[in-house]
Amino acid sequence: MTSTRTARTLSIAALAAAFAGIAAAGAHAQDATKEREAIITVAGEGRSSIAPDMAILQLSVVKDAKTAREALDANNKTMAEVLKALKDGGIAERDLQTSGFSVNPQYNYPNNNDGGNRPPELIGYQVANGVSVRVRDLAKLGEIVDKSVTLGVNQGGGIQFTNDKPEGAITEARKAAVTDAIEKAKVLAEAAGVSLGNIVNITEQGFRPEPVPMMRAGMAKEYAADSVPMATGENSYNVTVNVTFAIKQ
Repeated sequence: MTSTRTARTLSIAALAAAFAGIAAAGAHAQDATKEREAIITVAGEGRSSIAPDMAILQLSVVKDAKTAREALDANNKTMAEVLKALKDGGIAERDLQTSGFSVNPQYNYPNNNDGGNRPPELIGYQVANGVSVRVRDLAKLGEIVDKSVTLGVNQGGGIQFTNDKPEGAITEARKAAVTDAIEKAKVLAEAAGVSLGNIVNITEQGFRPEPVPMMRAGMAKEYAADSVPMATGENSYNVTVNVTFAIKQ
């Protein structure tokens, strides 16, 4: 009886192994078929341009004095006046952010004409305080820059034009990128004498803003006569997608 049960167990195990081998072979064959599937992969590019509705300014106040305390006090006074003017001009608290602060000793390095080794001389201290400003009313941009410099801003000036909500432009760029990819794939398939099948895969490489130096008509007239001239131009959002198509056999 024991030998009979053992034989049955071995037979069942053998059958299970056989079925497993057949299943594995089938899966391997399917994988091989997929690997041999003919495809076309193309990169599509899309762009959408819109006028910016916000600017980010980088403004700094730099003060020098004999002592660090004197330099800091002078800087604090000027920066407080600048911040007050910005708020009075309509800049909200959420659009003002300190972007950098430093206190650095200043040295004089004597000429060593006689070949001697003279140590540097401490001549004072420099305090720099920077602020990042989001300007949502671009018509006031030149006026804000002009007034800030008048009140004591003496370093910085970096300006970045951007959009508060660029999602609409990015969506249009994505659509254009996919359309571009389809057109490219059609050209390649026609040149190769084959027909396109279904889309197998779509991946997006990401989008990037690309400023275009183009002055908007009428913008210059919006500035006050004594303000700093500014050209806002347009922002272009570029999207690249990779699209893979099957080739009909």
